[in-house]
Amino acid sequence: MDVFLELALILIVAKLFGYITVRLGFPAALGQLIGGIIIGPSILNLVGYDEGVKLLADLGVVMLLFLAGLETDVEEFKHVGIPAFIVASLGVLTPFILGYVGAMVWGFSGIQAMFLGGVLTATSVGLTTSILMELKKLRTKVGTTILAAAVVDDVLGIIVLTILVGINTRGSVYMKDLLIILGEVGLYFIIGLLIGNPAVKETLKLSEMISLPETVTAFAIAIMLIFAYLAEQFQIAGITGAYLAGLLVASTEEAREIDRKFMTIGYSLFIPIFLVSIGIESDVRVLMHAGTFALVYSLLAIVGKIFGCGFGAFVSRFKPVEALQVGIGMIPRMEVALIMANVALDEGVFDSGTFAIPVTMVIVTTVVTPFLLKWAFSRE
Repeated sequence: MDVFLELALILIVAKLFGYITVRLGFPAALGQLIGGIIIGPSILNLVGYDEGVKLLADLGVVMLLFLAGLETDVEEFKHVGIPAFIVASLGVLTPFILGYVGAMVWGFSGIQAMFLGGVLTATSVGLTTSILMELKKLRTKVGTTILAAAVVDDVLGIIVLTILVGINTRGSVYMKDLLIILGEVGLYFIIGLLIGNPAVKETLKLSEMISLPETVTAFAIAIMLIFAYLAEQFQIAGITGAYLAGLLVASTEEAREIDRKFMTIGYSLFIPIFLVSIGIESDVRVLMHAGTFALVYSLLAIVGKIFGCGFGAFVSRFKPVEALQVGIGMIPRMEVALIMANVALDEGVFDSGTFAIPVTMVIVTTVVTPFLLKWAFSRE
């Protein structure tokens, strides 16, 4: 199908299926995900996850996290730093242990079990962010903690992957590698906060001097993309950079206008494409061939985040229901988990059959999260 028709179909499906699930009492993101599965390779095979769709989907998730940064309560964000670190740390450690032990019991080799445990550590908050914004829970303590924990989780995931690759290739891990990663991450946030903050404010002020339509919006988009690019150069996910850019823009005088324009641009094109593309990319036919352990592994992925992140939130003095919401919000896996699995495949640790296990887990955690989040927030 021509790319223009593909994109037209994606947008129509996004709004129609989103509307249907909202009418049924569920988040629109769930309907968009299901719609993507139906029109993707799994069922009707009307749309493929080609380069054009992928580019717009990547822009969609970057824009979604930028909007999340714009709408984050900065004062609340400052207060959740330590709880977010505890949530992220336990949310990495618990799934890793469960994945490792489960794989060892099932008969996988030691290095395979470590990589299977490592894949479970990564969280992808794009879907959760969309649902939190839709439920108007993003600016709450729970929403802010999930986003802040996701930033820490991203860094910890890189460290875990570095350790695993080092063990597989050299039999050990050099402290120098870990220090380099921590140095790069620290440098990025120092530059972003100390230099980026005044630079963003001055850039937006200067953009107002250019008398062309939507110049401020265009410069805000450029800022978002630059921060995302720099994050990737420092071995951090681009969405983390976009979120930081949104936080910085939120403190400017132009923030309200930029937020309004980004909502229009994002939710009319890019964000629906991102949410539907999750379903398109999720080939549920894998579930038919993945085997029993893939389902066990998926259950461990869900339980690991709920108990790990949830307990981290509970000991940080969150109410039990809030701790549950935090744990569920950290369930989805996607980009980083698949990157880790691909690294294991390239390193010869996984074969194609083993690789199907993390793919199944990504699909399962993505599909169940909207249901679980809706249920968790209905308990308030």
